[in-house]
Amino acid sequence: MSQNKLTDRFGRTVNYVRLSVTDRCDFRCVYCMAEDMTFLPRQQVLTLEEIARVARSFVDLGTEKIRLTGGEPMVRKDILELVKEIGTYGLRDFAMTTNGSQLATMAEPLRKAGMHRLNISLDSLDPEKFRNITRTGKLSQVLDGIDAAREAGFRGIKINTVVMKGRNDEEVSELVEFARQKQVDITFIEEMPLGEISEHDRGLALCTSEEVRDIIRKHHELIPATEDSGGPARYYRMEDSETRVGFISPHSHNFCSTCNRVRVTVEGRLLLCLGNEHSVDLMRVLRGNPVTDDKLRETIINAMDLKPERHHFSANGDVQILRFMNMTGG
Repeated sequence: MSQNKLTDRFGRTVNYVRLSVTDRCDFRCVYCMAEDMTFLPRQQVLTLEEIARVARSFVDLGTEKIRLTGGEPMVRKDILELVKEIGTYGLRDFAMTTNGSQLATMAEPLRKAGMHRLNISLDSLDPEKFRNITRTGKLSQVLDGIDAAREAGFRGIKINTVVMKGRNDEEVSELVEFARQKQVDITFIEEMPLGEISEHDRGLALCTSEEVRDIIRKHHELIPATEDSGGPARYYRMEDSETRVGFISPHSHNFCSTCNRVRVTVEGRLLLCLGNEHSVDLMRVLRGNPVTDDKLRETIINAMDLKPERHHFSANGDVQILRFMNMTGG
């Protein structure tokens, strides 16, 4: 692994990159995108070869952790070829965020291709509620996918739940019990104000991490975990289980001071912060320099100076960022 060369103006080392492989998805989750979405034409998205070049350049600059995101990564044709390629880069951590819909058939091939870990979105254990939140999703498919991932030998499986008041907050305890039963980790996420949505009022729906912890503490003592996940989640353990419970709290606990992440959208925009529009166009560099990656690496290094000190999400539902989460990369 190369020595890390990516440090921003605030002394933070960037060693974790989230690469979006598609803006498309087979779900239409209410907090992620509009019901009637227009997706990018093919020529406006990076090829798998270009995504691999970006990944390789980040690894050359000291990146130790790559996560593939979307949309839903597994709707991208030939995704396994990209996984196999990046799987040869010697990463400390290689993960994917998925809605789980394709895992029943894809879990084993992903594991064999070199994927280390999976984050699987699961916002309800009630089939009707699940359908309402995802608009098109089928709960049984996702549950089968979680079982397939376990059977494929994935040791690092984490469930991600976006908690919304009046939507799924009353399922918090049930979701924790499900994670304990399946022997997987679970992380509860405060909804982020990305993209204009009319389906619900984000200010009213916001359920803070502290409120979620209070619900869980009625059933289990939460002991702060000592290990660092290398991401924004703060983890807790329970005395009688290996399952960890994590919290991502962009509103109630700003984690910007330790931010070690950047994102690359499927359009090739290098996003320096989830909650700001600071970005650099890597597609132009990739396509203008098809033979060598020297200019790409130089552009990435210089972009670190644009990384802001913090985001400014508000908790009242106001939208600071107009791009949807599926365009950002999860």
